[in-house]
Amino acid sequence: MVRTVSVTEAVFLFLVFCSLTAAIPAFAEEKNFTIQQAVEFSQQNNGELKALREEKGIREAGKIKAGLYPNPVLDLDGTTGELSGSPSENRISIGISQEFLTMGKRGKRLQVADKEIESFGRQIDNSGRLLVEDVKTTFYDILLAGKRVELAERSIALNNQLLEVTKQRLEAGDIPELEVNLARVEVARSEGRKVEAEREIYPAKARLLALMGLSSDVAASFSGSLEGKPFAKTLGELKSLALAKRPDIRALEAEKAKSDAEIALAQAERIPNITAGLGYQRENTAIDVAGSEAKDRDNLIALKLSIPIPLFDRNQAGIREAQARKGSAENRYAFARLTAERQVEAAYARLTTAEKTLAIYAKNIIPQLEENLKMVQEAYRLGEVGILAVIEEQKKFFEVNDSYLTALYNRQTALAKLEAAVGTDLSLEIAGGEK
Repeated sequence: MVRTVSVTEAVFLFLVFCSLTAAIPAFAEEKNFTIQQAVEFSQQNNGELKALREEKGIREAGKIKAGLYPNPVLDLDGTTGELSGSPSENRISIGISQEFLTMGKRGKRLQVADKEIESFGRQIDNSGRLLVEDVKTTFYDILLAGKRVELAERSIALNNQLLEVTKQRLEAGDIPELEVNLARVEVARSEGRKVEAEREIYPAKARLLALMGLSSDVAASFSGSLEGKPFAKTLGELKSLALAKRPDIRALEAEKAKSDAEIALAQAERIPNITAGLGYQRENTAIDVAGSEAKDRDNLIALKLSIPIPLFDRNQAGIREAQARKGSAENRYAFARLTAERQVEAAYARLTTAEKTLAIYAKNIIPQLEENLKMVQEAYRLGEVGILAVIEEQKKFFEVNDSYLTALYNRQTALAKLEAAVGTDLSLEIAGGEK
């Protein structure tokens, strides 16, 4: 039996097919990230940062609570003599009272709440600062592993070239077969180094994806260079930037201001609040006079003013607690400034050392190494040196280039640590200074 498809069903199936075919490239397409894109993406999607941003709502709710006025109180009261043999006697009263804040307590509570929000916001920024350092360091881990794979591939190519030369010389009868076998061993060793280098890429990539808030099975690649731009900031300038921009220091500044506001609030709370009320009461009474009952009704208006007397509790504990918090905040702030300066000094020294090491490799070692390798290869081709000299030179070439890659990596990670210590992207600071 052949089932016909209606027009509506056909349109529905067509739309489903189109949506599926449109979705497939979106999931299959590999996204390439530069280091700046990885940093920006992680700042928006890192799970810990997202959780902290949600927690900021708790502080914002605290500010809403601090700005609220006390609720009025409604009092209702009724009595009757129905159950005690006096059915004609009853009383009904209704009243409303309102607590009034004194000494500007509401404004002072709002100031405390504002500083609490500011401090927590700076703490979120500080978590972002540390996250950026992790992202950049892990990004450079991936780049270093990739460069080591490329170096291993070049080593494989060099050893394959050596193997071809040995085969040609063996056919010509210039060398024994042992030299061909030695060349084959070197090819195998270089292939093993490539496998080891490739093995380092996956864990670094998985860690970076986790920092960016992505699952490890997401199709993503990372591109960039280990080469860096010249750095010209002085140590004094970096220290000044750190003290002005580091979010952990600014968070402690907000904590200090918050403690001052808490002391002002605690001192204001020595004076109690005033409660004022207004009430109405209707009272029915009955008096037995010579066997007859005389009834009477009274309508009363009540005014009430309640003021606690601060005789014993003058908020001594609250004031002492606020003063202790202020002292703690001041000490933390002073210690954080000293710590920031020491961190900047250490990171600057690390960067300076890394740049000196890198300069030695770039100017004196790497160019000469390339020339030496070409000379030894040509000498072996002409039969002027043995194969062990070529193997040793190629081994040195690989080791020195690997050390050069490590020097590049150390320079970039040192810069990332210095930026974290200063609390700002130094490339942006340099660009701003050039303008």
